[in-house]
Amino acid sequence: MEIKDIVGFMAASLTTLAFLPQVIKVWRSRSTKDISLPMLIAFIAGVALWLAYGVLVNGSPIVIANAVTLVLNLAILRFKLKHG
Repeated sequence: MEIKDIVGFMAASLTTLAFLPQVIKVWRSRSTKDISLPMLIAFIAGVALWLAYGVLVNGSPIVIANAVTLVLNLAILRFKLKHG
């Protein structure tokens, strides 16, 4: 594995795992009142585009990180829509 891939995977891991505490908090509290719906939708769209870009350039760190980030943020969106 090249150094660029190692750096990519490290960055991807940190930025993706940063959402895990938020998902856990939302899951436990069932509260998303402090999360902006327009920001969340814009962020999810951006992550989906980064995922598409990663697929197009065959960038494993980009694909993996954005796939996981997309799933985590879709979970938050689900709670936001369900519990407001």
